[in-house]
Amino acid sequence: MRLIVVIVTADRKAVLSQALTHLQGQTRRPDLVIVSAPDASHVYEETALNYPLRFVFGASGCTAQRNRALDSEHARDAETIVFLDDDFVPASDYLERAEAGLARHLDWAVLTGLVIADGIKGPGLDFSRAIEILADAAAGDPEQHESVAPAGAYGCNMVFRAGDIAGHRFDERLPLYGWQEDTDFSRLVARGRPIVRLHGLRGVHLGVKRGRVSGVRLGYSQIVNPVYLVRKGTGTGRWAARLIARNLLANAAFSLRPEPHVDRLGRLKGNLIAAAHLVRGRCDPEFILRL
Repeated sequence: MRLIVVIVTADRKAVLSQALTHLQGQTRRPDLVIVSAPDASHVYEETALNYPLRFVFGASGCTAQRNRALDSEHARDAETIVFLDDDFVPASDYLERAEAGLARHLDWAVLTGLVIADGIKGPGLDFSRAIEILADAAAGDPEQHESVAPAGAYGCNMVFRAGDIAGHRFDERLPLYGWQEDTDFSRLVARGRPIVRLHGLRGVHLGVKRGRVSGVRLGYSQIVNPVYLVRKGTGTGRWAARLIARNLLANAAFSLRPEPHVDRLGRLKGNLIAAAHLVRGRCDPEFILRL
């Protein structure tokens, strides 16, 4: 099967370069890596990689950039498409196990991996620490898996059959960071079939803070985006209610003594703006472009 890796990046040249170099250690080399960036100033000109690399450039935003990669001529003959964030560090057998997992389980629609450490939940991790974590982590049962419904795949690492993606694209009404675009897209593609976390797909998410949206914008998306997905049909009411409540309560509680790496006051302000909009009947994820 022809396996293509898609990486979206913006304003993180060094992080991207580490990711591309690290991919050379995969036991199953990618047939092609497509990097989607706003323009050439966001990337280094990589040389001497052991796999083909192509760049595509255009409008910024996670959903728009992923769509640009899918719509490019480079992706036309793909059979397996793997989306990796530029700050996701996969184990060396990630691509091999991803391809094998789809081949063995024809009923599975979407795969996502086991994130054994996630810097997004704290101040972030550096690359060398991620390598240490991967080396020290117990292998466990590579066939262990569980459904991740209704939340969907984790956007830092998602695996699809290209044939299932055909006709579907990421929703560009979820702009910039595109919060919850992973849930929306994976549920859209799956169409009720299993979305599975496969423990054999292991990796570390660095959670790099550079290049992410402001606290106010994220806070707005934390409320409006789940409601938007419920109305669209790719999110459930219970999932949205739990997600909104968890974020709103966390932002309110920690705003009194915020963590140094999280803009809790900004997120809470965004939450309250969004709540006021919903009360007035507005549900527009693109409003963050005006915040």
